[in-house]
Amino acid sequence: QVQLVESGGGSVQAGGSLRLSCAASGSDFSINVMAWYRQAPGKERELVAQITRDGSTNYADSVKGRFTISRDNKKNAAYMQMNSLEPQDTAVYYCNFAIRRLFRRNYRDYWGQGTQVTVSS
Repeated sequence: QVQLVESGGGSVQAGGSLRLSCAASGSDFSINVMAWYRQAPGKERELVAQITRDGSTNYADSVKGRFTISRDNKKNAAYMQMNSLEPQDTAVYYCNFAIRRLFRRNYRDYWGQGTQVTVSS
């Protein structure tokens, strides 16, 4: 059984920083793309950042220059450093990993449980 466990959310004032972590537990799997999504109240879930196995990254325009995604392949973990936070960054943040189980052909999406990030002005 593969599970993603997130940590690191919280409440900060505008201009502050937070670091999110997400780690996959279990065994006998490989991870391709790791990503962070967020969903604000009344809005659709949106992609915030993603990173490939070789370290290539992609960011939503709204977070470029403020957020940094990274990964540790040995720990099966992804991180997102969020700086210069703004009230509009308030949302539930979800990690998403594309995982292929041993003896399976295809990758499928796994999601973390979500962690609340609240930024006050």
